[in-house]
Amino acid sequence: MKARLVIVIVLLVSTLVASCGPTPTPPPTEVPPTEVAPAPAAAGPVPEAIEFGASIPMTGKYGALGAMVKPGYEYAVADINAAGGVYVKEYDAKIPIHLTIYDDESDPTKAVSKLETLYSEQNVVVYLGGAGSDMHAATAAIAEKNKVPYLGIAFALYAIHQQGYHYLFSPFPKSPNQAKDVFEILNAKIPEGERPTKVAIFQETTDWGIELGGLWAENAPKYGYEVVVHEEYAPRTEDLSGMILKAKAAGAEALLTLPAPPDGIAMYKQMSELGWTPKFTLMIRAPENVTWAETMGSVGDYVTIFPGWHHGMNFPGVDELNAKYEAEFGRPADLLTGPAYACVQIAAAAIEAAGTLDRDAIRDAIAATDMTTVVGPVTFNEDGTGNVLNPLIQWQNGKLEMVWPEDQATADFLYPASPFDQR
Repeated sequence: MKARLVIVIVLLVSTLVASCGPTPTPPPTEVPPTEVAPAPAAAGPVPEAIEFGASIPMTGKYGALGAMVKPGYEYAVADINAAGGVYVKEYDAKIPIHLTIYDDESDPTKAVSKLETLYSEQNVVVYLGGAGSDMHAATAAIAEKNKVPYLGIAFALYAIHQQGYHYLFSPFPKSPNQAKDVFEILNAKIPEGERPTKVAIFQETTDWGIELGGLWAENAPKYGYEVVVHEEYAPRTEDLSGMILKAKAAGAEALLTLPAPPDGIAMYKQMSELGWTPKFTLMIRAPENVTWAETMGSVGDYVTIFPGWHHGMNFPGVDELNAKYEAEFGRPADLLTGPAYACVQIAAAAIEAAGTLDRDAIRDAIAATDMTTVVGPVTFNEDGTGNVLNPLIQWQNGKLEMVWPEDQATADFLYPASPFDQR
């Protein structure tokens, strides 16, 4: 009986095992696909142009200065566009520059209005400045308000750079340089016993006139010079004979002044008529245009200026710039044309370095500039002032000659000046 029971149990177990079959293999675990980062959003269509805008005094008291600035901007833009434009990494394309220029008629109020129009209608990413320190003082504030990088030359006013502006840059010599450089150059070029140590300062009653006049007076004794006359005059003063006669009576041997072109012409003519010939004259602004020689003739010789550039400088691109200018105007590039050209070079290089048309990125790239332009090497200080050469230029025989620095000079420094009646 027991044997039959065991057999039955064994058969039942076998039947159960057979009916169950082999243990099924579990399905493979599903692994979710690896997440791939989405491709960066496209920058959008490539812009037709990079918008630059400028307000320049083509008429009015600074018209002669603006006439030198405008071609510099235009030639630089044309040269960059001829090479395809500026490469912008954001779009992986070269984009041409479109430059809009307005004439502000040497009126700061109109210049402010023009910059606002350029911002609202042209959507500019870079402002290019005009000419004249009071003009820049007005327009730089608009660049700051609109947060648009601003590159300007043809102004030496230092105070504007002390306003905490973040978007203002100027590859151009400033008052502190001009105030000390004149005495350093005289001491380097003239033997001690022959220097014009008695100085007259004719100070224009404008922000820049007051600034530079004060710096000249401050620096003179440090270099062994005595200010014997320090006179003020308002712009467009017609009769300047009073201060001229004071300088003559005081035995002043050097004149330091910075009149606008109409005032400078009147001043020098009256000096000639009154028979006062300083041995050395630094007259910033007024003699910077070729019309000086056309108006003054030989009377205008010997006067010196600090215009920030000269067509004889030995830097890349200068010869090509001169060739273009001479083909159009029949003479080498004017004194402010080179610095204007350099502004566009700097802006274009900054856009390429930034890789975008974002204004703040361009601003930061301008601040980091370290390049050689047609005005030579350029870097910027934190306040936007440029570290650039400050060449001394002198009118000689109706031509503008560079007499300092010596390694760039196109002619010897002429000193002392011949009396007006002997020219």
